[in-house]
Amino acid sequence: MPNNKRKNRGNKNKEVTMMPSNEKDTPIQDYEDDDIEEMQEADLKKLIRTLRSSQKQILELQKSLMDKIENLSRENEILRRNQNETKQLVQQETGIVTEVKNSIDQMKNTIESLTNRMGEAEERISDLEDREQERIQSDQRKEEEIRNLKHIVGNLQDTIKKPNIRVLGVPEGMEREKGLEGLFSEILAENFPGLEKDREILVQEAHRTPNKHDQKRSSPRHVIIKLSTVKHKEKILKCAREKCQITLRGSPIRLTADFSSETLKARREWRDIAQVLRENNCQPRILYPAKLSFVNEGEIKTFHCKQKLKEFVATRPALQKMLKDVLHTETQKHGHQYERR
Repeated sequence: MPNNKRKNRGNKNKEVTMMPSNEKDTPIQDYEDDDIEEMQEADLKKLIRTLRSSQKQILELQKSLMDKIENLSRENEILRRNQNETKQLVQQETGIVTEVKNSIDQMKNTIESLTNRMGEAEERISDLEDREQERIQSDQRKEEEIRNLKHIVGNLQDTIKKPNIRVLGVPEGMEREKGLEGLFSEILAENFPGLEKDREILVQEAHRTPNKHDQKRSSPRHVIIKLSTVKHKEKILKCAREKCQITLRGSPIRLTADFSSETLKARREWRDIAQVLRENNCQPRILYPAKLSFVNEGEIKTFHCKQKLKEFVATRPALQKMLKDVLHTETQKHGHQYERR
């Protein structure tokens, strides 16, 4: 029996001795109490060292685990804080987004309101433009009617005044002795002896115009002589044109036809053109009621408006050169009048 025990010890010693030198990689073996008693002191020391080394490794491992756990806790806390901050930021951003959405909705409502107002304003402006256009057209129609009425009135006045002769330059008060009819007979006797004896020439009415004398006026008022017929008026005026110089008691006077204010204005507009034509021996005349007549290239030309005259002048280079300045001046006058309107 003792021999068997020794053999067993020897085998166990051999097993202990055969353990690898690397203690860290060697697994901890389970020893029974009997085996421990049979171990030698050296083996016990070695076992103790192994146990201590294992304990140290366990402690180090435990410490490493604790450090990792602590790091994980810190990281978890950081993550939690970051999560909270992120959540707060998300909430803030959500609030900002909500405010922006509300602002956008308000802007949309404002824009929609402004669009509606603009639409209403455009409709009102359109209505006003339509009314203004209607007013302009109405004013144009009224102006055209006024021009037509003035033309009609002027024609009526010219018809009424057609047998009249207007005498210019008779001093005020000269009619006190013989009256205006007597003065007219004196004019005929002094300038046209043959006509003075014509019993058919009858004066129906004579008066000065305007009726009221203005003391501030330097020139005498005109005398209007209404004859019985237009033929007698034209006969007297023809004689006056042929004589050129008409006098009353030696003082120069003028005899002209009596026209309405509109016709007089139209006749005056031919005055500058007639003067240029007269200087160039074109024999201009202003015919009744307001037509220009003159001789061009041996033919008598008559124009009732300046536009027709301009169209004719454009086809006659010599006439165009002659009337260039006066027609240009007339165009400028009409342009300034249009601007003032």
